[in-house]
Amino acid sequence: MSASGSNKAIFAALGANLGIAATKFVAAGFSGSGSMLAEAIHSLADSGNQVLLLVGGSKAKREASQNHPFGYGRQRYIYAFMVSIVLFSIGGLFSVYEGIQKLQHPHELELFWLPLVILGVSIVLESFSLRTALREVSHDRGDLSLVEYIRHAKAPELPVVVLEDIAALAGLVLAFLGVGLTALTGNPMWDALGTLAIGLLLVAVAFVLGAETSSLLIGEGATQADYDSIIGALEGTDGVLGIIHSKTLYLGPDELMLAAKIAVDPGATAAQIALVIDAAEERIRAAVPATRVIYLEPDVLRA
Repeated sequence: MSASGSNKAIFAALGANLGIAATKFVAAGFSGSGSMLAEAIHSLADSGNQVLLLVGGSKAKREASQNHPFGYGRQRYIYAFMVSIVLFSIGGLFSVYEGIQKLQHPHELELFWLPLVILGVSIVLESFSLRTALREVSHDRGDLSLVEYIRHAKAPELPVVVLEDIAALAGLVLAFLGVGLTALTGNPMWDALGTLAIGLLLVAVAFVLGAETSSLLIGEGATQADYDSIIGALEGTDGVLGIIHSKTLYLGPDELMLAAKIAVDPGATAAQIALVIDAAEERIRAAVPATRVIYLEPDVLRA
């Protein structure tokens, strides 16, 4: 995935969320709607999350150092995990708390038309943001379904933005239903239930994001397709008689490490083995360009 593609989606989401958050806070203040306040906090949290993704991407570009010889690529995973924490705590738990408060202490809506107008406009704007993110995803996911892409993507930014936009759009619909039903029936319980539903939705999305990014933080290997390509490149190299064992690990979204023990001719000289290793590295990088760090240990096959 290109960095420009992910940044385009992030900036689109950031611009939409900042504008939407401001109008939601105004509408919540005038109407007293809990659903609108929950959505305002949600948009504000999303804006902070997009800033976190941009900061993580910037920090990940730093050059490797003696203390961090494999670079800072995993900074992107750390900041993506922070996004799930912010979404859970600020977005989800606050909305759940606000919904419970509104159920215990109902508040009549004032100027109910104002939040409905704001929510309608927000749904349109959020749809454009989601469309931008999905368009960028379509360039990267190939034949994978959207669910498979989110589960297996090594770069966290686009999956995070897509999940946030989907949650935001669903939350807006819930808020619209809550305010609309309250306006129709005169019962503020619907607004409180809408607030509670938004909170539970955000908590669920936060758990999904946390699970996916924690897996990346722990360390994931190459996808099966990439691993097969790497093994095929190794086995197809002249002088490689077999692969004794191999391991892969993503050092960052765009950098894969390979460590393998390969079998070579017992009678080969050091110079011949070096040529075999050079040829194998060239074939591997041609097959899977992300494999930038390669450690090949020559050995001989034993019974």
